[in-house]
Amino acid sequence: SEINTELVGEVREYAGKLKNTDIREVLEVKLNSAGALLKGSPAVDLELLAPDGKTARLSDYKGKVIYVDLWATWCGPCIQESPAFVALSEKYKDKDIVFIQLSTDNSRKTWLSYLKQKESVVPQFNSVDNEGLRVNWQIKYIPRFILIDKEFNIVESFAPRPSDPEITEHLDALLAK
Repeated sequence: SEINTELVGEVREYAGKLKNTDIREVLEVKLNSAGALLKGSPAVDLELLAPDGKTARLSDYKGKVIYVDLWATWCGPCIQESPAFVALSEKYKDKDIVFIQLSTDNSRKTWLSYLKQKESVVPQFNSVDNEGLRVNWQIKYIPRFILIDKEFNIVESFAPRPSDPEITEHLDALLAK
């Protein structure tokens, strides 16, 4: 779930008290990984594969607020969130923000077949490195949403869903900066 500085500090303090060094070392590795997702940390860059086969990087969008939707064609809740994500992109279309839908499908063919059935106004990409997503962004489940500021720093690595009214407050606050 959500990672914050206070939680990382508490667990780090607890880890320091552990007598079993093997467990302490494993916990410290996990803490370092979780700490990388704290608000204000540099965002982990990702290689993205577009439907036309061209690659891009998440960092190519530096200078804009970035709201990422991690989803897959087989994920019912992901598909349910998609219309809200698209609606938000329409609401903010003239703002300094980019909405990116990043599929975690392992089968490029399945993903492309799904996209043919669905027209989208949002940039669509497929993840080139799902293992990197699991390790670097700690993607254990989807749908998952990530919010990155214009300087390419993490705002929320577990951002609200697009159907959650709270997301507009976050987006408006970021765009006001």
